[in-house]
Amino acid sequence: MRKMAASFSHRPEGYECPFCRVSGIERPNQGTKQRDIIYQNEKVTAFIASKWWPNNKGHVLVVPNQHFENIFELPADYAVEIHRAAQLTAFAMKSTYGCDGISTRQHNEPAGNQDVWHYHLHVYPRYVNDQLYLTKGSQSDPDERSFYADKLRSWIKENI
Repeated sequence: MRKMAASFSHRPEGYECPFCRVSGIERPNQGTKQRDIIYQNEKVTAFIASKWWPNNKGHVLVVPNQHFENIFELPADYAVEIHRAAQLTAFAMKSTYGCDGISTRQHNEPAGNQDVWHYHLHVYPRYVNDQLYLTKGSQSDPDERSFYADKLRSWIKENI
């Protein structure tokens, strides 16, 4: 594959990456907690997202453990691990949530609606007429997230 030019960083000056904190220090009442993690290996971490859509609770984000801003910086070996974790998450959601389908989505650069400057892949449980793309997300309760994380984590432990 031809090597492409490095992408321009869009993160603002002084930006503190929330996904780099997932394996680091938690902030009280803010963002992701260690108990939200459902799967982790040397390259990736999958966790229950702190922002939820009303009809798609318990969606998961899969992130590389190393900081890469977007798809243009992401090495192929990390992309493979991200999609393995996303597939594992999808199987776990189908089994434990009883959802009708799965959607994945990923955004790059401002024009692509990226607003967190660390590559991440969303894995959403989908239900008939759930109106995912017609609703807005809001912050979730950490205690409610743990209910979903426990379900997915248990299924993954039993099936890998």
